[in-house]
Amino acid sequence: MKPDGFRRLALALPEAIESAHMNHPDFRVGGRIFATLGAPDAAHGMVKLKPDQQALFLRVDPAAFTLAAGAWGRRGSTLVRLASVKTGVLRDAMRMAWRNVAPRRLVSEIDGSIDAENCA
Repeated sequence: MKPDGFRRLALALPEAIESAHMNHPDFRVGGRIFATLGAPDAAHGMVKLKPDQQALFLRVDPAAFTLAAGAWGRRGSTLVRLASVKTGVLRDAMRMAWRNVAPRRLVSEIDGSIDAENCA
């Protein structure tokens, strides 16, 4: 995965925008960060997961996912090694991170449209 692929996955999510935080790109929905790129270095991205979600990805692909340093990592900030991560796995992690911070109305709209598609 290249940085542009990470960026495309993040920006493909509903109402996601790119901004900047601490001199590196971040991705937000409803003003809240769900992912960053280029920290701690250009070889990594970060997804903001819940600790139980983080544990899942650490088990599924330990070569691609690792805890961020310190309290950030213990709270769910999960580093993504771009060279190691598979697109589908990162897409799943990115969607979870997005859902964790997206406004409730937006999550409800998305869930409602998915339910309607499944009933058709």
